[in-house]
Amino acid sequence: MNRREVLTTSLAASAAATLAHSQLAAAEKSPGVREYYELRAYRLKPGASSALLEGYLEMAFIPALNQRGVKNVGVFTELEVDKKAGTSKPLAGSPFWVLVPHGSLESFVSVSADLNTDAAVQAAGADYLGVAKASPAFDRIDTWLYRAFASQPQMELPAFSKSRVPTRVFEMRDYESHSERAALSKMAMFNHGEIPLMKELGMSPLLFSQGIAGPNLPHLRYFTSGSDLAAHLAGWAKFGPDPRWKAMSTDPQYKDNTSKNTARFLTPTAYSQI
Repeated sequence: MNRREVLTTSLAASAAATLAHSQLAAAEKSPGVREYYELRAYRLKPGASSALLEGYLEMAFIPALNQRGVKNVGVFTELEVDKKAGTSKPLAGSPFWVLVPHGSLESFVSVSADLNTDAAVQAAGADYLGVAKASPAFDRIDTWLYRAFASQPQMELPAFSKSRVPTRVFEMRDYESHSERAALSKMAMFNHGEIPLMKELGMSPLLFSQGIAGPNLPHLRYFTSGSDLAAHLAGWAKFGPDPRWKAMSTDPQYKDNTSKNTARFLTPTAYSQI
């Protein structure tokens, strides 16, 4: 078999695999099916350029995911926010956060294992994938796997996210617990009260998820959002004093269910689909 035949066969196999993944994703993304979320944090070396990584994400990674039926891929960097002044600026040294929604565990496994073997990905991401050891595109990648909560089984994109409003802001919160039972208690608190309250108050929650693999377990992670920083902060300003939240926060069944709360403000890149 000559080189042209080998390449043709490889591309045909890649196309067939892509079609199969796309059909699988479409079949499993039916209403009520709980999604899985892969969250990646690409850590860059201090002072390093993000150009190689961003070129790969925009031109190779996201298009390949979309062809496999994986939609609404988010790419974010962090903001440093002054809540009192209502202002923000880019956080120096921020990792690139990449959020990938999957309709099944099989989708997560196949993407993680096979995506960079795709001939089209290798062509579009050649500079990134073939980078020299002396000047890597990133330091390391941290990865978590999450399962959507039963009360919000799939990602819900607000209108301002669908239309890519440039001022949109997201807040990613990570709640760690001292035991697995405490983590389940915090999940129940969200499922039975916090999620509907956030939606009623216009906080535009994107997703709620249980950590099932990755660092710092047990924990849950969720995203709220706003069309701009002022709108986002206004939602939280209504949530804190709401009597329904006050009642939940003092309910004995939810006592001591969180040991650490980490909040990060995020801004999407120009090519983010969220």
